[in-house]
Amino acid sequence: MVSFIIQARSGSTRLPNKILLPFYKDKCILDLMIEKLSSITNTNVLVATTLNSRDDRIVHVAEKHNVKCFRGEESDVLERFISAAEQNNINKIIRVCSDNPFLDVESIQELLETIQKNPSAEYISFDINGTPSIKTHYGFWTEYVTLDALRKVRDLTREPVYHEHVTNYIYSHPDKFDIVWIRSSASKLIEGIPVRLTIDTEVDFANAQKIYSDFEQMGIKHTIQGIVNYLSNQPSIISKMKVEIEKNSK
Repeated sequence: MVSFIIQARSGSTRLPNKILLPFYKDKCILDLMIEKLSSITNTNVLVATTLNSRDDRIVHVAEKHNVKCFRGEESDVLERFISAAEQNNINKIIRVCSDNPFLDVESIQELLETIQKNPSAEYISFDINGTPSIKTHYGFWTEYVTLDALRKVRDLTREPVYHEHVTNYIYSHPDKFDIVWIRSSASKLIEGIPVRLTIDTEVDFANAQKIYSDFEQMGIKHTIQGIVNYLSNQPSIISKMKVEIEKNSK
């Protein structure tokens, strides 16, 4: 079975506690992420946070949803993922960043189907106009990696950048891994549009909160097409997103 491992901590430099702040009604972003992923059949959800006491609240959110929470290394995120997977008998991982409330369920289903069709793959991700989706600011996509691939990264490098950014070494060294890229048709929908729905700053948070609230009130599904259609009538939000993209690298 494939398991989602949500990478979560509260110590963000640019916006501390961003995944725990009130986001929609009485729910925080982590609440919404766990609910969304828990609704996907034939998968499990695990939250991987740190041993820092400030992340006790993350554990409480996970417990509220009856989801397991692993606590490990704060700076060595690669080791945290390996230990979380080993202790929970997880071999097939979909890595999820906890600051992306607009994860696209249709794309997750596409990823799950691709995993099933490619049993030998060590890493599967979306190619978004030539860039690995994890390096983009859109906030729509996840990535798949095996526990064995993560162990291989640990064996091959001790460079801090590759231990902080869990999968960076894999797509930077494609000759060493069995990699499958999904060239999603959805990437054409956002080509040339400054969409930023990953959350790093107060402006990112306010933009996402406004969009999420509007979608819920209008009963619109959180699809990429729906978001593109919505933003086409929101020049003010688009302008703010463009500024944040220029100011902040993902």
